[in-house]
Amino acid sequence: MEELQDQQNQSDGQDAESEIIAESSSFVHGEVPQDGNGPPKVDSEVEVLHEKVTKQIIKEGHGQKPSRYSTCFLHYRAWTESTQHKFDDTWLEQRPLEMVLGKEKKEMTGLGIGVYSMKSGERALLHVHWELGYGKEGNFSFPNVPPMADILYEVELIGFDETQEGKARSDMTVEERISAADRRKMDGNAFFKEEKLEEAMQQYEMAIAYMGDDFMFQLFDKYRDMALAVKNPCHLNMAACLIKLRRYEEAIAQCSIVLVEDENNVKALFRRGKARAELGQTDAAREDFNKARKFAPEDKAIPRELRLLAEHDKAVYQKQKELYKGLFGPRPEPKPKPTSRLILIWQWLLSLFYRLFRIERLKAE
Repeated sequence: MEELQDQQNQSDGQDAESEIIAESSSFVHGEVPQDGNGPPKVDSEVEVLHEKVTKQIIKEGHGQKPSRYSTCFLHYRAWTESTQHKFDDTWLEQRPLEMVLGKEKKEMTGLGIGVYSMKSGERALLHVHWELGYGKEGNFSFPNVPPMADILYEVELIGFDETQEGKARSDMTVEERISAADRRKMDGNAFFKEEKLEEAMQQYEMAIAYMGDDFMFQLFDKYRDMALAVKNPCHLNMAACLIKLRRYEEAIAQCSIVLVEDENNVKALFRRGKARAELGQTDAAREDFNKARKFAPEDKAIPRELRLLAEHDKAVYQKQKELYKGLFGPRPEPKPKPTSRLILIWQWLLSLFYRLFRIERLKAE
């Protein structure tokens, strides 16, 4: 097992906070768009890629562009332009599309032209004429696209692989897929060392794409163990990147995926606890840290995080105490009610009557 160290290593050794696990060499999401209802509003320059395909860049990418027969992994959402009806969304399904350029389905021709022009990490809005989409007939099954419908695609190219020319994941052997995923993971580790977190996450996403659910369900015994030895570290590395980027909800999701396979994974528990603590979910964070400490009692990072939670709870209590004190103040002392003049006169008359009564009684005796 090899370990990629975070730059925050402590002098007391390696702990669950300071390392990114990269054991020897599904779920892919990308950064989900904020508004999933309608197409994004884009102000960037319109680039004509084809007489029937145009592109507007939403987010710049990096590196090279894919070539013919590259295996590309991408997320996209698609709408019919006239009705703004969304008919497909891989972000929602949490499953990227794998496309071998030059071998894409006929209805994906316009989308393929757009992907040819993109760099890894780039997100763009594509306008595709119906002739390069679902055509004159449309599609009346899933996805449901009406006839002669122009299409809007919001697409993000996660990355691409040219090592297996024109070879889709489904055509690879188990060993080839695991090896391809491991190469991506190691590339991600190299980017992480350089603090290029977005680039690192793209590589981890690519690695995880090779280990999709359809693939994992077919594996048993040593092959499943081999695949998990690549897949789970990628999720943990993703979580570490996301915590650094303060995308805590996404970090929690990555850790939870690992915990489905390995409920006692210390690093997954620790990092999920860190993310939950940052979101103010102190009870859930404490539960994760305590469980992690059970399986790693000598890890010094875990009690440190528990102390921070205790200090946080104490600080919150003091603030609440001061707040309530300021709102309500000290309880006022009861003040004697003033006696009215009428009552005083009545009391004086009763006292006078009582004295006269006693005098008369004494005379009678």
